[in-house]
Amino acid sequence: MTKLSVNINKIATLRNSRGGNVPNLLQVAKDIQKFGAQGITIHPRPDERHIRYQDARDLKTIVYTEYNIEGNPVEKSFVDLVLEIKPTQVTLVPDGNDNLTSNAGWNTIKNKDFLTEIVAEFKRNGIRTSIFVDPDNQMVEGTKIIGTDRIELYTESFAHQYSLGNKNEILKFTAAANMASELGIGINAGHDLSLDNILFFKQNIPNLLEVSIGHALISEALYLGLDNVVNMYLQKLK
Repeated sequence: MTKLSVNINKIATLRNSRGGNVPNLLQVAKDIQKFGAQGITIHPRPDERHIRYQDARDLKTIVYTEYNIEGNPVEKSFVDLVLEIKPTQVTLVPDGNDNLTSNAGWNTIKNKDFLTEIVAEFKRNGIRTSIFVDPDNQMVEGTKIIGTDRIELYTESFAHQYSLGNKNEILKFTAAANMASELGIGINAGHDLSLDNILFFKQNIPNLLEVSIGHALISEALYLGLDNVVNMYLQKLK
């Protein structure tokens, strides 16, 4: 079964839009786990426009499933935060401070030295590492030299093409997953995965360990309820 890690950034965005503590981020994290999700994901950014650094600290005592923190290790404050908290997994994402959301994977060839150093630092501290990559075999192969435990396939192009009826977009993701498996690298995936496309994606990605889903899942929960939506995903990920 592929694990479901729920990204709760959107809960923090809603809370921050009014100030105060409604919705209560920590309670939502508790509930999501109670409903069956196997992990909680956050992506704190330096401007704290959604997840705050203190949220990341507070969640440490709340998350009893897998705790995944995403972010750009170019920011020293992010690296220091991860080393302080020691989550289950850190996912390295090359997003700029002004990006609305993640929009590309790492160039693992150009950034080999930097990523090798930072991955080694996290692994020395007992933190599983994952590198956000496009479905490009050369970029996947580059992660082997870096020494990461896993990759996270950036799935925006798949989700977009699938919504247009173009299912062949999955082929390069399957190829990238096969490459990672041959290299002994674990496979995660995320970005724009939804109830509409998750079953097809899972059926075509061998050895898929984990998906991280936030925006779609929280949006779907507005209509269908959070408990219901979490379990709808779990059924498709069996």
